[in-house]
Amino acid sequence: MKTDSEIRIEGMQALISTLGLVEAERFILVMTRDRFDYTQWRQEGLPKISLKELAEEANTLTNQLGNPHV
Repeated sequence: MKTDSEIRIEGMQALISTLGLVEAERFILVMTRDRFDYTQWRQEGLPKISLKELAEEANTLTNQLGNPHV
């Protein structure tokens, strides 16, 4: 199991690699500034796909990235 510090570091690395440094910082600012309801976002903000489809997409992405942690 990863430590909280490891999760924070990997999360920031993921944000920065996806959004760039400035946009990653903006994302964090928006998430902490606005009242963010994760449950509502999870229900409304994500594509409506089955768990099987989600797993298949995750596996495809993992294979494309060559993730060594799998």
